Amino acid sequence: MKIAKSTWSVRVGAIATVAAGSLFLAACTAGGGGPAKPVDLGSGAAVSGSVKANALTGQTLTFVSYGGIYQDGQVAAAISPFGAASGAKILQDGPTDNAKLKAQVTSGNVTWDVVDTTNVFAAQQCGKLFMPLDTSIVDTSKIPAGLLTDKCSVPAMSYGMIVMYNTKKYGANPPTSWADFYDTKKFPGKRGIEGGTGDLDPGVFEGALLADGVSADAMYPIDEKRAMKKMASIRKDIVFWSTGAQSQQLLESGQVDMALVWSGRAYSAVKNGAAYAPMWDQWMPEADALAVPIGAKNPKASMAMINYYLGSEQQAKLTELTSYSPVNTDSKPKLDELAQSFVTTTPERVKDAFKLDNAWWAENHDEMVTAYTNWLAG
Repeated sequence: MKIAKSTWSVRVGAIATVAAGSLFLAACTAGGGGPAKPVDLGSGAAVSGSVKANALTGQTLTFVSYGGIYQDGQVAAAISPFGAASGAKILQDGPTDNAKLKAQVTSGNVTWDVVDTTNVFAAQQCGKLFMPLDTSIVDTSKIPAGLLTDKCSVPAMSYGMIVMYNTKKYGANPPTSWADFYDTKKFPGKRGIEGGTGDLDPGVFEGALLADGVSADAMYPIDEKRAMKKMASIRKDIVFWSTGAQSQQLLESGQVDMALVWSGRAYSAVKNGAAYAPMWDQWMPEADALAVPIGAKNPKASMAMINYYLGSEQQAKLTELTSYSPVNTDSKPKLDELAQSFVTTTPERVKDAFKLDNAWWAENHDEMVTAYTNWLAG
């Protein structure tokens, strides 16, 4: 559940065989400025949330994320405990900066070991800036359905783009579909939609097209002109937001009667007293991702950190600390009723989700951002 978000300017399954993965890791290590220190992670299949005791004594790993409550929660829930269990010395950096990452990989001087980024960027840069993950080290068996979208990353947490509606205004007859969100005659009032230049979340165009009658199985490739035409039909009623804080304020101040917002911001608004409720039909699942840069000095150690991070206990604590949804199906965070109602990885939420095509977005994101930015400026 997104609490804060950086723009892209600051923010292809498993490897075919273990042997092929080992060759790839060796090649990447050579580009990182020296041979990797030997790592013995033990025998047997990888189990998420575990690491061989003191297996990384003498190793130094740098974890990079977006800062704030989110990175603090990641470190407390998983990164620091991983260091204590494995013997590794853990450093932190941030916020994630895509240009800085590219410069490191291009120069062969990679100082980052595990990077939190957007899942679209991770897929877009798989094999370019990020290496495939070795599933003999990273156990992906407990990741919720639909969240494992490329070879080079795993989800760091889950959230969603969801429609929130004013329960005081629409309580007796609440909206139940994307068509209702775009029907300002049946449901009069202002609409909040993401409109910051330089970025666009998957889900904004899809919601407009679903409202315009496009079926879920015919969504891709996205017809962006049709999507923006549908959005233009209610443009006079749209209030655009560009940051999570702005979207939350729109709800708390009652400036809009419906809004498409990140679920973490929606939860925070309701927790603060905003009289809104979510419409879960065809909500849009989103996730941050964890990946290892090509040229990381010890890929096995980096992947061991990711494997530990994915554990059920670690994910439960992360959710309790940040409100983001866990990415382990066995995770059972201790939450109050309101927080639990905004968790996006439960079976009932997963079945109601619209299946975003992350691979399509990885290939077409930049063009969609340009088209949307031009429309916003028009």
